[in-house]
Amino acid sequence: MRSLENFLARVLGDDIGKLILRLTLGILMIFHGLNKLNGIDGIKSLIASNGLPQFLAYGVYLGEIIVPILIIIGFYTRISSFIYASTMVFAIYLAHSSQIFALNEKTGGLIIELQLLFMFGAVALMFLGAGKISLDKR
Repeated sequence: MRSLENFLARVLGDDIGKLILRLTLGILMIFHGLNKLNGIDGIKSLIASNGLPQFLAYGVYLGEIIVPILIIIGFYTRISSFIYASTMVFAIYLAHSSQIFALNEKTGGLIIELQLLFMFGAVALMFLGAGKISLDKR
């Protein structure tokens, strides 16, 4: 078993894993961002109902379109990952604060598990960096 582990460690490098994480986080979030191109009125009202200025709603374009592109190409990855994770904290606060500890009756998992995976994936990437297959390393 140990020799298999050593073989896989030689063949599967950390940089491929970092690339997969970057692509996963970036591509999946871009779908959310592209949907916002149809309008952000719902986000504006959600922000206003929480007593915050509506112009903050435009940050969704940064957090869900621009930053994911930067993460995909590996450019300013640590800063972009911080913004990405912050975007998810903001989204959890605005849209899911009443569901933080709520369980999905069908699956038993947390209702906000997707948001948490996005957030903690970005936190992990913030610590890991982009890896060699990125613009950060060029």
